[in-house]
Amino acid sequence: MVASDDGRNARPTIAERHNPYRDCIQGLANQPITVLKLLGEAAAELPPDSPLARLDDVTMKEVVARLRDNCPRVAIVLGPPDHPAHLLDRPHALMAAARIWQNGGVPFAFAVPVICDGTAQNNIGQSYSLSSRNTTAAAVNITFEGHSYHAAYVLAGCDKSPTAILSGLAAADVARAHRGNQAPVWALFAPEHVLQGGTIPSASAEDLRALSAAARAAGHGDLADDIDDNMKYILQCSSDEAFAGHLKRAENLGLVTPETARRLLDELAGATCHEHGGICAFNGTGNSSRTMLAAFGLTPPELELLTGLPPDASVISGVDRLFALFNKPEFRITEILRRNFGNVVRIHSATGSSSNLLLHLPCILRHAGFDVTADDYRRLRAETPVPEVFAHSLTEGRDTFELALQFARGQHRGMESLYRVLHDLGIPMDLDAPTVTGTTWGRRIAGLTVPVDPALGERAVIRTTPLRPRAGVEILTGSFFDAAAVKVSGMSDALYDHFADHVFVVRFYENEHVCVADFTSADMLDRLAATPGLDAELIAKVVARNGGDASVTDLHALLEKGWLSFAFIIAGQGPRAYGMPEMFTPSQVLRHHRVLEASSILMTDGRYSGVTKGACIGHATPEAFDGGGIGYLADGDVLKLDLAGGRLDCLDAARFRRGEEVALDPRGLPERGPLFRDRLARMEARRLDIAACNLMEDVSDAARGVVPGAVDRRATRAWSV
Repeated sequence: MVASDDGRNARPTIAERHNPYRDCIQGLANQPITVLKLLGEAAAELPPDSPLARLDDVTMKEVVARLRDNCPRVAIVLGPPDHPAHLLDRPHALMAAARIWQNGGVPFAFAVPVICDGTAQNNIGQSYSLSSRNTTAAAVNITFEGHSYHAAYVLAGCDKSPTAILSGLAAADVARAHRGNQAPVWALFAPEHVLQGGTIPSASAEDLRALSAAARAAGHGDLADDIDDNMKYILQCSSDEAFAGHLKRAENLGLVTPETARRLLDELAGATCHEHGGICAFNGTGNSSRTMLAAFGLTPPELELLTGLPPDASVISGVDRLFALFNKPEFRITEILRRNFGNVVRIHSATGSSSNLLLHLPCILRHAGFDVTADDYRRLRAETPVPEVFAHSLTEGRDTFELALQFARGQHRGMESLYRVLHDLGIPMDLDAPTVTGTTWGRRIAGLTVPVDPALGERAVIRTTPLRPRAGVEILTGSFFDAAAVKVSGMSDALYDHFADHVFVVRFYENEHVCVADFTSADMLDRLAATPGLDAELIAKVVARNGGDASVTDLHALLEKGWLSFAFIIAGQGPRAYGMPEMFTPSQVLRHHRVLEASSILMTDGRYSGVTKGACIGHATPEAFDGGGIGYLADGDVLKLDLAGGRLDCLDAARFRRGEEVALDPRGLPERGPLFRDRLARMEARRLDIAACNLMEDVSDAARGVVPGAVDRRATRAWSV
């Protein structure tokens, strides 16, 4: 601590040998004007009666003195105004900047680009999305290191940006530890507010009900049921996409004109998002990332579940908590990540969060220098099975916006309640792990005897009694791949049990668009029946193996009962091949297609949206582009899924017809070599779709987080002790 030139109270300082603002005049000459501009805007725009508006001592002399004396330099990291989650970033950033200054620090602000995965669906942007995570991590690191900030107050959005920012900050902490002449990195995350879901306009709802009735009258009861079911959902971009699939099917069946379908989609789009923006209320990657940040202990309770701009008191408390961590290396960001990793895996499982986290958790920990892969997730799940305690629902009034309202009413304490519930259920949570509140989880939940208000009853999102014994994401292996992820929390008990020991006929696609065209076509059954390699004998064998009546020959009936099942394979979508886009649209169409959901699975070396439900298997490694077996599968192959055993195998088709089940690797079949070479040539050509600056070349595979090669190679430390 040092005294200011005019004898006022001592300012906080950071203990470190190197201060570039003291040792090199250039930073001291360049940066003060940015601080003055930021605080000037805060003084002009904050409400006059706010305690944060007291900024009378902001002068050039004071800014220079604080930089010279190594007062805490805190970067406020925000997102762009072209992303719905970040519409309130500017006022929030000004509030944080004011409090940083009032505490004796020096506030800075910088923004990072954030791609909206919803907007990028079905365009080339999906091939840039995961790449953006890595480039944003590098950009955050560059800015943080280049301007020598000590800490970060992060306005964390959705999709890839929370992971990217956390990874960039963790990488800075690793480098500083190696250099040895700088203080650690400290950070606090304030997740963006929750977006309130929309309501289908009454006129649009009437038209959709009429369309459902017309479909039923025309003998298309499956489509009618699918439309009726989707109308039960709150209006979000995910439910919009499902309606797009229904309307395309209806259009192909001649039940609706293209003009009417377009009008309905426009009406739904205009009613979807609340004007204040926020993170969509489904439990996708955005809210799964919110959960992850809180589970890591990086989010204080007052900033965990916002529904709008935080009140002054919450920002004041959050910034004060961050300042209380300074000069305490036990709260450096890499130590918080290491100590809480096991906790995060268990919380992820218990809350049924996005399968994208199976890419992001290894990414974060590897940037922090720890050798973490999907195998660590699998091992932790095997050692400690975690029940599902998160009754999130988009049809029963239990979305994340309602979770936030319950939190605001004091009916639960968010992440602290989840830790308490799992601890009480005997799950070995590390309650000695540090958090940004300056204390441990054990102390945070010590007095929490009633984690969830019993009066909530069935309206409670967080449950103290498990909903079912299994949750989270399973890591599968098999005869033609090393690892793949399946979100079992997205499967109903009936669907899980149905597919627990099941065989499927492969239908292969080289991109999602051809797959969606099949799913929405008027002659879908004819297309499936014409699958090469599929004949009456194979159908009978598959049906009998799946416990069905082999005397039934009607394809629709066989699919509806789930006796004949397809494995829809979409290969060539991995990180090096095509940027690992989300296969959201085919998964959403499958999820909201009664016949397909009951009978079939999707598998890809790409990934899925966090809102995906149903039997969707992704992240297959090695990816097809690297010679993975998924790229050697062909129409008519037979796959066997054993969920309990965690395996998906390709069976010898000839021996299967003889009643034998023998696993093989299709890469060993001589005729598949030329087939794969042709596919690889098309993958190479397709890569030209992606701008060279965003092509992922030297990256690890999905099991290791799809991180840059240098990050992957330097991640050598063990995370556990």
